[in-house]
Amino acid sequence: MAITPDLVPAAAVTAGPERPARRPSAFAALLLRLHFYAGVLVAPFLVVAALTGLLYTATPQLDAMLYGDRLTVTATRSTALPLAQQITAARTAHPGGTVSAVQPGAGDDTTRVVFSQPELGENQHTVYVNPYTAEVQGQLTTWWGSTPVTTWLDDLHRNLHLGVVGRYYSELAASWLWVLTAGGLVLWWRRRRRVRLMVAPDLAAKKGVRRTRGWHAATGVWLSVGLLILSATGLTWSRHAGASFTAVLDAFDAHSPSLATSETAASSGGHHGGGSATAAPVDLAQADTVLKVARDNGLTGPVELAVPESSRQPWTVAGIDNTWPVGLDRIAVDPATPAVTARSDFADWPLLAQVSKLGVQAHMGRLFGVANQILLAALAVGLLCVILWGYRMWWQRRPTRTDRRAVVGAAPVRGAWVGLPGWSIVVGVPVVFAVGWAMPLFGVPLAVFLVVDAFIGGVRRSRRRAIPVSPAPAGR
Repeated sequence: MAITPDLVPAAAVTAGPERPARRPSAFAALLLRLHFYAGVLVAPFLVVAALTGLLYTATPQLDAMLYGDRLTVTATRSTALPLAQQITAARTAHPGGTVSAVQPGAGDDTTRVVFSQPELGENQHTVYVNPYTAEVQGQLTTWWGSTPVTTWLDDLHRNLHLGVVGRYYSELAASWLWVLTAGGLVLWWRRRRRVRLMVAPDLAAKKGVRRTRGWHAATGVWLSVGLLILSATGLTWSRHAGASFTAVLDAFDAHSPSLATSETAASSGGHHGGGSATAAPVDLAQADTVLKVARDNGLTGPVELAVPESSRQPWTVAGIDNTWPVGLDRIAVDPATPAVTARSDFADWPLLAQVSKLGVQAHMGRLFGVANQILLAALAVGLLCVILWGYRMWWQRRPTRTDRRAVVGAAPVRGAWVGLPGWSIVVGVPVVFAVGWAMPLFGVPLAVFLVVDAFIGGVRRSRRRAIPVSPAPAGR
């Protein structure tokens, strides 16, 4: 709109022409509105995810404090007793169930003998045995090896103990975290234009929204890489986006290779089927032979022996060292031969499968040990600070005039998408639709926001058109 002399204040006329204010592009205005509303509406879910994730980072220390008498022992001799003797001790203490896995103890770690029982569902009973004396230290109900407190905190972080319904909260947070992070980086870059200025808050700014924005944005820059990794890795095992990720792995044949555990020739009576019709029970005394074969074939770190369901099947030995450099190689062993019948080394996994595995371990705080835990804790605390500063900016921007007083500031102007160039809409709409389809908890809320925003905007425009305009006084 052109500025007529009648509308220019006298002070402006005497002071000379002012430099026109820099107007944001349509893209920046649209991104700012999306960043604002996503921050306001999704931030509560991110707060819950950050707080529960912060608690989860301390699980190794909690395990040691609560279950140290079962998880660790003091080594009394240089070598452990035969594994079969330790399994027998565990079976005596836990006569029910089926032995499904064994993790041999070494150093100050106890041996863990895992029992499966149908009534436990996904849970198991784990018996902890002193590897040097075969004394049973105790037992716990575990979930894939996790102690009760770790399992409880894991469920809290993933679904707030609400089951399938609760998983929507964590997927919503992960689906929007990368959008908020990337959008914030773009907006801050447009304002600062230099990396040196982006990584530090404006300490010279007076108290108010400008100083708060500096802390909000600069801290977000420092956290950005970690937050993007947390978002991506969190989505890989989410309910809906995780299914899309699995479809990508299927399309590129990028899953971790499976081991061939079919019946072995030696244990089934040769190639001509000379064995008995009913397989004999698995001989748990073979555990020592299986472990020796695994050690002789390079599996030197912590391992888990998976007991087969049938004596005709090979045992599986898998490295379970999730600390970098990871030891995740796997072999199948026929104890009757004894020989390795199949092998899968982590180095031979597809790259996408390797990256996914390492990302998940980093997300869980296992990849780099204590350093990983500290980094995750710093990310969680930093994210909480960024959210707090974001809400503070919203409050600081509130109108304070007596006739316009409000609790919080107004949202950025709507309708910026109208000013976008045609090519950006043609390209952007299919891309956003594809991303929304792959991540429904990003796509559905975004669609709802756009529809509601357009509806409210239409209603307000209709009301403005309905207000009669008073005629100008005569003589003007």
